[in-house]
Amino acid sequence: MWAVIKIKINELNLLKQDLDKKLNSDYKIYAPKILFTSYTSKKKPKAKQMYLLGDYIFCFSDKFKDQKYLEIIKFSRGIKNVINSFSSSQKEILSFIQRCKNYEIKKDVISLNFFDVEQDKLYQFNSGMFANHLFKVVKVQKEKIKILMGNLNIFFNKEKYLLSINN
Repeated sequence: MWAVIKIKINELNLLKQDLDKKLNSDYKIYAPKILFTSYTSKKKPKAKQMYLLGDYIFCFSDKFKDQKYLEIIKFSRGIKNVINSFSSSQKEILSFIQRCKNYEIKKDVISLNFFDVEQDKLYQFNSGMFANHLFKVVKVQKEKIKILMGNLNIFFNKEKYLLSINN
């Protein structure tokens, strides 16, 4: 059974050590990351990784069918909270994990293609000089997207501009 756990990211290794002891190494953790480009103040691109779900992870163990094991791990180092009511969402969790795995470019690192950008839909810029302006996705190709904003037709590289973070 998959459990959803909120963790302290910087204590993930401590959590794994505690789970090894408490579950006798009978568990799997899935914490997908995305690979993105970050731009420094000198506008130099740098590849970085970020956890897709922030400080949430999935943890699988057959022992989680017994509620006492969830109580046992609840106070492990690195855990903020074990999310309740995950047992009724097992199909959705499994489906999400499978979708992530379909987009993996290496172990637990997924491609930006994971994010759906759909043709003929309206989107809005959240930052930059076009913040709060609407645009329509006209064409989605493997590596490029064509958008229409007002009278402007703009092509851009998906990998470079779809998800970028400025430091």
